[in-house]
This record gives sequence, structure tokens and C-alpha cells, in this order.
Amino acid sequence: MLNPNFRYTNKIVRLLTKISASREIILNSPLIPKWEVTLRREAIIRSAHSSTSIEGNRLSLDQVSDLAFGREVTAIRKDKQEVLNYLKVLENLDRVTKGDKITEKDILNIHRMLTEDTLENPSDCGTYRNRYVVVGNRITGEIIFRPPENEEVPGLVKDLVEWVNSEETKELDSILVAGIAHYEFVRIHPFVDGNGRTARALATLILYLRGFDTKQFFCLDDYYDSDRPAYYRALQSVDQRTWDLTDWLEYFAEGVAISIDAVKERVVRLSSERLRKAKRGQIALSERQMQIVEFINTAGKITSGDIQRMFKISRQAAHKEIKALIELEVIKSQGEGRATYYVLE
Repeated sequence: MLNPNFRYTNKIVRLLTKISASREIILNSPLIPKWEVTLRREAIIRSAHSSTSIEGNRLSLDQVSDLAFGREVTAIRKDKQEVLNYLKVLENLDRVTKGDKITEKDILNIHRMLTEDTLENPSDCGTYRNRYVVVGNRITGEIIFRPPENEEVPGLVKDLVEWVNSEETKELDSILVAGIAHYEFVRIHPFVDGNGRTARALATLILYLRGFDTKQFFCLDDYYDSDRPAYYRALQSVDQRTWDLTDWLEYFAEGVAISIDAVKERVVRLSSERLRKAKRGQIALSERQMQIVEFINTAGKITSGDIQRMFKISRQAAHKEIKALIELEVIKSQGEGRATYYVLE
């Protein structure tokens, strides 16, 4: 099984403490559902843009946003497909695994979802590499890193999965687990293409499953994309003889801290406004109610008929959902009679 080598430096401890404090502020702030949906949607869009941009995708943030909302974008087919694939993975993060553990099959499925209809050889999609690849500078031709041999890949991935799910790892901070898994996956380089995207999606999934980012408010990939040379330098900082991950984990934890601090500042502003309007805590919504809010956030409004079709329920049951959301001051009605529809409060 994997046995990561790193030290708890003063910087790592300080960053983990800062991250924990910021996260508590975010999760305990009196946000209304509309804001939660917006924060989640923005984080997913920024992550999809940044993670694909790191690997050469040319779509702008605005174009990625348009794709996320189903609008047409004029761009190269492969670029669009890469972004749509990444969006699909992040939007279905709660369904990528069947439980709270990550399996080898899950990793292969994530890679398949991320690379579908984008690889030159479709048989490389969701399967380990059957030919040797190196990591190099496309412009200079310089070889930056030589990953393990093909035949070593299945065993190394199995070791990584076993470590992530182990009792020993449960004692580690979620940030460190995600950071170690991110690096080790990049080091193994199990696929012909799409390794970076899969590594970053895996780190995001680990944070989600361990309860760190269940609301998906945080976009870590922005940090990597803001200074790509620094990202690659941090990955290359690991001495291949000692496999000391300390410098990489300092970099990784700093990225999480910066990402969370940005969300915290925005949440504090939103919460202050909310508290001025009403002295109440967070509004707890059911999964069905959150889906209704997301539908309105995307479409602008919703009708009783929309709700009936969404959940395959009766008109009476749909009105029960509507009544509950109105009482919570989440939505309000517009129009009259058959033309009645509902928007966010």
C-alpha cells in the first residue's frame, strides 16, 4: 500500500487551521438557497474552465458559462466536448461513486466521462495506457517526467485506491489526502491522455466524499490555472528518490486556503445582507426542493406542471412542494390562474 512521505511544517499547520476556520464561517452562514445554487454553479463553471484550460483548452470563461447553461458556442468541437465532459463529472459528483469509497472502477469511469469523444483513439477512453508516454514540453520537446512502465499502472492505482480508503488515511486531514492523491495520480500517469483532468477531478471527489465540500462551493483549479508554471514546478518539486511531498502539500494547501478565503469573503457579504433583512439561520431544504431552486435558477421560473414532470408526481403533490417553499420565503408566485408560475423570492 502507498506510504506517503511528508512533514507537518509550520506553513502546512497554519494553512490547515486557516482553511478550517474559513470553512466553518462559510458552512454556518445564513445563506438563502438561491445564493447556494449560484455559488455552486459558479464554482463548477470556473473549475471546468480552469482544469481544461491548464491542458490547452481555448474556451474563455464566458464560453464555458454559455455551454453550462445550454447556449450555443462557436468553437472547436474538441474544446467544447472537453468542457461539457468536465461539467458533467462535476455536476454528477454525488453519483460518481456508489458509496463513500472510491474504487478503481470509479476512476476508470471518471476518465471515460472526461475524455468521451475527445481522444484520437476511442479505445483509450476509460482504459489504462497500453503504450508508454512521457510528460514533456510540447514547444521545446524537453522530457519533464518519465512515469512508471505500463505494466506497473494497474498495481499502482490499486495501491492508491487502497490507501485512500484505508482506516489509517481517515485520520489524515482531508486536504492532505486530496493533495497526496492528486500528486500520486499524476506520478502514475495511468492514461494516454487526460491524466491532469482526472487527477484534479479525483481530488475534488475526495474532498466531497470526506464531507469537506459537500455543497461544492470551492474552485481549486483556478489557483493552478492562474500560474501554470508554478503548478508544474510544485508537481516537479517532489524528489523521486525520497518522494518527499512536503513542498507539494504546502503548495496544494495554499491553493485551497486562497480558494476558500475568496468564497468566505463573498459569503460574509451575502450573509450580512441576509441578516439585515431577517434574523434567521440557514434554510434547510430537501433534495427535491433544491432541485426546484436549481431549475428556477437556470430557467428563470417554474410551473406546477414542470414540478409534476420533474418528479413524476401528482398535481396535489407538486402544490405541496410549492406551498412549503413559499412558506420558507424561497419562492413567490407570479401571474394568475393557469398562467401562474413561480420565481425565487
